[in-house]
Parts: sequence; structure tokens; C-alpha cells
Amino acid sequence: MSRRSRAEKREVAVDPKFGSEVVTKFINGLMLDGKKSTAEAIFYQSMEVVEDKAGQSALNVFQQALNNAKPALEVKSRRVGGATYQVPIEVRPERRQALAIKWMIQYARARSERTMAERLAGEILSAARGEGATVKKKDDTHRMAEANKAFAHYRW
Repeated sequence: MSRRSRAEKREVAVDPKFGSEVVTKFINGLMLDGKKSTAEAIFYQSMEVVEDKAGQSALNVFQQALNNAKPALEVKSRRVGGATYQVPIEVRPERRQALAIKWMIQYARARSERTMAERLAGEILSAARGEGATVKKKDDTHRMAEANKAFAHYRW
């Protein structure tokens, strides 16, 4: 057991345009080398593209995409008597959001559109529709947890 105390949760400021903490966390995840203004510009440009293509509020589409990408279950390795088992566990709400944000940014970067704003907009739109690489990753994670349900009694 660790002797160190738990890290305190830091307050995240809301973003100026949408007034949402989730958007700020997403921008922080998108940021590279401390260039927050660049990350904000990319995010806001992609939200304009999303609003044009979806024909509805970009924030609603973004929220829908995040909800479709949030995993409910994941597997963790647990060593029991020389064997390592993949034990399915439920994901805490903060981690759900963090994983969804991380996966969305990761798969947006891997897309083939020309600019990062277009890639991010494409990934947000496909995730909002329930398709795309981010949602596939969530489904694969759920499938893995479902396949290892027999080891659920090793949960700690």
C-alpha cells in the first residue's frame, strides 16, 4: 500500500467560448508542447466544421460523440499464483471521460484529412454517429471485458 496521500483534484477553468469544463479538458489533451492557443484554434475551427456538416449545435454533437466513446468496462491485468488474468472491471466516471478524450484525439491524429481541424471534425462527427475508430476502440474494450467475464471473481 502506498504511503503517499492521494493527489487532490484540481479545478479546471471553463473555456471562454462554450463555458464547459469538458471542452477545456479536451483542449488540454489536444495541446502539444504547451501551445494552448494553437490547440484552442484547432478545436474551435473543427467545431465550426462540425456545425456546418451536422446542421445542429456543435457542442451537442461533441457531447454525443464523447458519450458514444465512453467505455463502461475495461480489463486490468491481475497476477494470481504465477498466471496473469485479464480481469474485467467497471470504469470510474472520470476515467471514462479521460479515455474517451484520449482515444478521440489519438484517432483524429491518425486520420488522413489535410488539417488537424478537419481530422478532429471528422472523428467527432463519426463518433457522434456511433461509428469510426474511437467507437470501435470502445467496442473492442467491451468485447475484451465480456470475453474475460469468467475471471471477474479475481476482482479486488
